Amino acid sequence: MSDTQQASDFDINKIGQAFLDDPFPTYKLLRKNDPVHLNPDGSYFLTRYDDVVQSFRHPAMSSDKKVDFKPKFGDGPLYVHHTNSLVFNDPPIHTRVRQLLSEAFTPRKLAELEPVIEGIIDRLLDRLADQGQFDVINDYALALPTEIIADMLGVPEEHRHKLHNYSNLILGALDPVVSPEKIAEGHAAVEEFGALLEELIAERRNTPEGGEMGEVLAALIFGEIDGDKLTPVELVQNCIFLLNAGHETTANLVGNGISILLDYPDQLQRLRDDPSLIKSAVEEFLRFQSPLQIGNRKAMEDVEFGPEGGRVEIPAGAFVHTSIGAANRDPEQFEYPEKVDIGRQPNPQLAFGIGKHICMGNTLGRIEGHVAVGKFVARFPNLRAAGEKRYHGRARFRGLDVLPVAVS
Repeated sequence: MSDTQQASDFDINKIGQAFLDDPFPTYKLLRKNDPVHLNPDGSYFLTRYDDVVQSFRHPAMSSDKKVDFKPKFGDGPLYVHHTNSLVFNDPPIHTRVRQLLSEAFTPRKLAELEPVIEGIIDRLLDRLADQGQFDVINDYALALPTEIIADMLGVPEEHRHKLHNYSNLILGALDPVVSPEKIAEGHAAVEEFGALLEELIAERRNTPEGGEMGEVLAALIFGEIDGDKLTPVELVQNCIFLLNAGHETTANLVGNGISILLDYPDQLQRLRDDPSLIKSAVEEFLRFQSPLQIGNRKAMEDVEFGPEGGRVEIPAGAFVHTSIGAANRDPEQFEYPEKVDIGRQPNPQLAFGIGKHICMGNTLGRIEGHVAVGKFVARFPNLRAAGEKRYHGRARFRGLDVLPVAVS
């Protein structure tokens, strides 16, 4: 079968394990042969950098999913969550909610968080140094964002072990192919975490001064702009969104970054020799293995995409899959895109999106990545793989389930 035919036959709703393990050959095939790919269900799959940027910036490309999520989620908790969270709404709702949430991510608050992040990392590394062998994902990459988000929301210690599973189930329901069992588990996760948050919100309303814990939760409860506050539903669902957005992507960034350095020992040594490269290294990790691989939009009017001489009109009403993972390896934008270069400059990667929907926590995520990977590499000069890594097998998010290493 020719490459053109293989690209034409691709169906986002019938992806298999080979794609989940390594989607990049498929991205390359589509980008070269069918960059504005029409799926059998009438949706489109974009793989060129310029097209993905256009989908993020074009005013006719909508993020609102109130219609599109109904067949998948019905009226259940997953529908309530995803249609009330920041990422799946358009202005004016998106603008209002983002302004209120942004009070929790001011430069002052982020500056206060940096020493907290360093303290958590140092304690984790002290513990891991005594083990000799461990799993980077469960013992390290997941621990940092879980602690940070739990502190931000004031989640008590006894509930923190549940957060990773909540996030997995809620975000996993967004994949193109999801079993009824996983949908049901996702509904339950929204209900359980929502009930816990409602308790925390009620407690915090009674103690507005609070303490060191839950400052972000307090900012969301009591914050207002021109007298406008988050509604009770918006408050709960966007707290869940903060867990999902900050937990999944940061854990994937840290885990993917350490995995990339193990796969490319010359780059690991380069970082050891020059620790100042950590910032550009994190940008390269985000490009090469984007934590969010596939986003989505809906065309509200006819919009043309594709290269000059091969433009394709996507009709109004069509659902569009935006492949960030493919865009970040587009040779039209990045020289030697399949090569890891931790000093790559410039590096306009799209892992955090672009335009009005750029990830609000991108600065916090970068800080966590710089500290977590930088300190890890410095602490373990004998770092090496100690078994087979395994990806968690979701299409929209790219990250590892297991990454066993030895450090002594």
